[in-house]
Amino acid sequence: MHRVSGVDAAFLYGETPAWHMHVSAVAVVDPPEADRPFDFATFRDQVEQRVHLVPQFRWRLVEVPLGMDRPVFVDDPDFNMASHIFRIGVPPPGGPEQLGNLIGELVGIKLDRSRPLWEMWYIEGLEDGRVAILGKVHHAIIDGVSGSELATVLLDLEPDPPPPPPEGERHLEPLPDTADLLARGFVHTALTPWRIAQFGVQTVRQAARFIPFRQRRTPPPIPFQAPRTSFNAELTASRRFSYTSVSLDRIRAVKNATGVKVNDVILAVCAGALRRYLLDREELPDAPLIAQVPVSLRSDDTRSDVGTKVGAMFASLATDVVDPLERLATIHESTTGAKEMQRALAAEKIMGISETAPPAMIDLAARMYTLAGLDRAAPPVMNLIISNVPGPPFPIYCNGGKVAALYPMGPLLYGTGINVTVFSYCDDVDFGFMVCRDLVPEPWSLVDGVHEAMRELEDALAARADGTDEPVPDDPSVLS
Repeated sequence: MHRVSGVDAAFLYGETPAWHMHVSAVAVVDPPEADRPFDFATFRDQVEQRVHLVPQFRWRLVEVPLGMDRPVFVDDPDFNMASHIFRIGVPPPGGPEQLGNLIGELVGIKLDRSRPLWEMWYIEGLEDGRVAILGKVHHAIIDGVSGSELATVLLDLEPDPPPPPPEGERHLEPLPDTADLLARGFVHTALTPWRIAQFGVQTVRQAARFIPFRQRRTPPPIPFQAPRTSFNAELTASRRFSYTSVSLDRIRAVKNATGVKVNDVILAVCAGALRRYLLDREELPDAPLIAQVPVSLRSDDTRSDVGTKVGAMFASLATDVVDPLERLATIHESTTGAKEMQRALAAEKIMGISETAPPAMIDLAARMYTLAGLDRAAPPVMNLIISNVPGPPFPIYCNGGKVAALYPMGPLLYGTGINVTVFSYCDDVDFGFMVCRDLVPEPWSLVDGVHEAMRELEDALAARADGTDEPVPDDPSVLS
């Protein structure tokens, strides 16, 4: 039996019909070169032979009565692989847009909590004989870093790997007694006032550390400072997905030329794409967009731990800055300050609000937030989430076929209709855009914006080297 952490309980109880707290990824796989089976049956058999290597894939959620305490995961005595692996075909001609639309439909379906919280889809019919493997796993048992490592368990490091170690005898613990869970829930609820007092002391200490950052000339962004855009509104359950890749060498070249971090360049590329998207719709706000950037809290001792170990920092995307290199420098300054503030606040952190309040209160708060229409009435918490997850620098394989690309997808929440998750793999950086279809009806324009933003940075660097410093194309003075 595994008790859910406070953060993971928040992911579970914060779900609403429009906020689905599972993370997803799609691997596009080339057919194997050798003459060997490459079909749904062999893929299903491969996963079935390895599922014991990922214990949480056989955990079922058991909730504490009345939501008085965090739930627990137990080994599911009725685990059935057929309830988790499915087969579907992409509509012809099987190009990126058809695949992205299908993935959006599948990701928009909430995971069934009566069984372990994951599923996989084997998607056939892609161009060039490729297949796509879509995985959906609840955020309560996985985060970006652990998900990257999980992929290396379910996938292969070589086309013809040795067989996995066999599973030993499976020992199932008895399901927890309802009376015991209820008693534990009463104890947890009775201690709520003490936890609230601890949380209050922590908040005061964090506020003291926070004040010096607000006194800086350019203070790091904080929640609820983001300007409203057309994609910051009430979410629906409809999803769409678009994706693309950029050479890692190109991103590193910009990084080396400007003295910033790889993550800063990625944020600048996303900022340029979003700026272009809003300019095309005559919606660009005067204030810069604010991104929430997840930060891994895993150490060497916790890399294999189940669940989510992620903090968050808020960074300006400097979308109000016309020049792409100035925008990149502003983003670097913002992320540097945000990291310093995140570390300072984390030093005084004892517990989060998800560990303070009973899960039932988190569930009620999420539903009240939705029912009150705060997505459209309150200032946006942030404009979007941008995650950068480092992946393997070497090729991986699935059922003998080389994985051509890995495109990740994060959840949408708090009125943020765009989630960008970036994954580095081999020589590429793969960008995945998960959007609310009703707020962002044309997600492929964001893909076009990624390539335009990358070219803008490179052209600006070339102009600086030549001493020309020509105006960038989206400068309003040039367009008029």
